Amino acid sequence: MKNFKFSSLLLIPVFAVLAACGGGGGGSSNSGSSTPTLKSIAVTLASTTIPVTTFQDATATGTYSDGSTKALTVAGGLAWTTKSGNAAVASIATATGRVTGVAVGTETINATQDGVVGSVLITVTAPWKEVSAGGFQTIARRADGKLYAWGQNNWGQLGDTSTTARLTPVVVANGAATTAWSKISVGDQFAVAIRANTGATATGGTLWSWGLNTYGQLGQGDQTNRSTPTQIGKDTTWIGVWAGKYHVVALKADGTLWAWGRNAEGQLGDLTVLVRTAPVKVGGTDKTNTTTYIAASAGGTHTLAIQKDGSLAAWGDNTSGQLGNASTGGSNSTPTKVGSLTYVAVSAGGSHSMAIDTSGKLWAWGANGSGQLGNNAGSGVQNAPTQISTDTDWTLVSAGGLHTLAVRSNGTLWAWGANTDGQLGDGSGADQFSPVQVGLDRTWTGISAGANHSAGLKADNTLWTWGLNADGQLGNGKTTTSTVPVSIANPN
Repeated sequence: MKNFKFSSLLLIPVFAVLAACGGGGGGSSNSGSSTPTLKSIAVTLASTTIPVTTFQDATATGTYSDGSTKALTVAGGLAWTTKSGNAAVASIATATGRVTGVAVGTETINATQDGVVGSVLITVTAPWKEVSAGGFQTIARRADGKLYAWGQNNWGQLGDTSTTARLTPVVVANGAATTAWSKISVGDQFAVAIRANTGATATGGTLWSWGLNTYGQLGQGDQTNRSTPTQIGKDTTWIGVWAGKYHVVALKADGTLWAWGRNAEGQLGDLTVLVRTAPVKVGGTDKTNTTTYIAASAGGTHTLAIQKDGSLAAWGDNTSGQLGNASTGGSNSTPTKVGSLTYVAVSAGGSHSMAIDTSGKLWAWGANGSGQLGNNAGSGVQNAPTQISTDTDWTLVSAGGLHTLAVRSNGTLWAWGANTDGQLGDGSGADQFSPVQVGLDRTWTGISAGANHSAGLKADNTLWTWGLNADGQLGNGKTTTSTVPVSIANPN
């Protein structure tokens, strides 16, 4: 009996120890040693609005059952997908979570791990790619090939089938065409544009026009105004087009230059008629004329064009020396070489001319009553090219009615000339006789100087306007002048 009692006393603590240790597999567990489970996933991007061709990096953050959070990674089991399962609107890089805009629309981005799904809705928009400021209206082209217009519309120059002024961008009618617009140029109260040919190897396109047609500037063979884009002829090899005040010059893929519209000053390259209502080859149809061009610009009443060898030719009105031939007065209806330099860019303004040579130097000539040449004179005329500033890194130039815009290789924007309506964008409202920098931004990639307003594009494809706004030509929903650039929203 003593031995039995001794044994039972020894067994009691043993069972107690086993129970405390969870022996037998059916006891309670220690909650402090369990693994937290994933409960939700939050997907974030710097912006849920992504322009076509640009990207945003998505991140995923997991929240766990114990309240903790952690960044989730593909290496840890995260999977990135789009709700649609295709890349029609946006694509997602499965290894990095990089979201790229493909086409205008909306898409849901999903992040999945351990059966838990987190989502975010993104909107893909089309960024601005080109802009042209005219007399009292502006037209811009988006990456999706659509044109948007705003401002005065008395003659249907906005191309939206109406004659109603618009204070914000409205789409230019595209008719039944399925091809995209590739180039746009706005004149005083009319517009011309190229619609791209289709096909992977296609070049050039068809030429279209709309708006005021008093001088046949629409090239339709008549003088009837139009409020919707109408094709000019049947040619499909147009690669460039430039609208002046009341005339147009356009370039074909074979290097031939064509012109039409007002011709009272010989700006079409001949003096046989005062008005041409359909395109005629500059230099005539003489088979011995083998001159080929690579760029041009139509001004108030004169024309400039760069030939294939880089030399510059000018013709038309020369009242203010805008032809650059060292004389002043009269007109010249024959394309005549300007100096001996070679050029890469040219722009004809109201009565002045601007050009950038192959070394990056900027040159100006013509009228200078408002300082539009930028030579620090602010008066008189200059009848031959004169260098503007000592800089040799100019890349873009645009001559307006009485002002000029230019961009240097570092992306800075510069302006000079008339500034009564704030068209220089420097906030001063005072005329400038030499180049002044507009803001501090270094991302300007496109510019257009109109009659009394200006427009420009930045590297992020945003669109900016400034200057006179009495007809809504700035596109910001107002009719008040802005002396500094204002951002124009991208229509859905």
